[in-house]
Amino acid sequence: MSTLDKSHQEAVETVRELIKGIDTAMFTTISEEGLVSRPMKTQEVEFDGDLWFMTKKDTSKFGEIIHDPRVNVVYADKSYVSIRGTAKIVEDLEKKKEFWSAGYNTFLKTTYDDPDVILIQVHAEAAEYWKSGNLAEMATYMFKRITNQDTEKSDLNKTIELE
Repeated sequence: MSTLDKSHQEAVETVRELIKGIDTAMFTTISEEGLVSRPMKTQEVEFDGDLWFMTKKDTSKFGEIIHDPRVNVVYADKSYVSIRGTAKIVEDLEKKKEFWSAGYNTFLKTTYDDPDVILIQVHAEAAEYWKSGNLAEMATYMFKRITNQDTEKSDLNKTIELE
């Protein structure tokens, strides 16, 4: 495995661990009026560099992604993770069936084979995260930031390139 492959895999694993178990994300698209965010359920699939969401074509986000596929996805729990990427509309029936659950019958008021149901695949390009678990570590980090000391070695706030 090359150094580039190894560092990419490490970056993916870091993001995977940070977002693991967080069901809902704030999904941001670009509309004609500006940025628009809404909560969306992430599909239960292990993060491999791509995020998956299910929706319908008759939503504003569908048109916004067609017009401009740049998106941002934010997760917040024990850490805060902001993932920048490119969205793609996927209409693969087998993939929709794989991700479908009984809750969608009620929420989307349809079935997975409805041609209006789509998947959004977000290919992650970069992720920035802020850890918030260790109070002493956070206090030290904030003190260093306030006093203009180097915080590069801290892993409380990092940006990870995924491409």
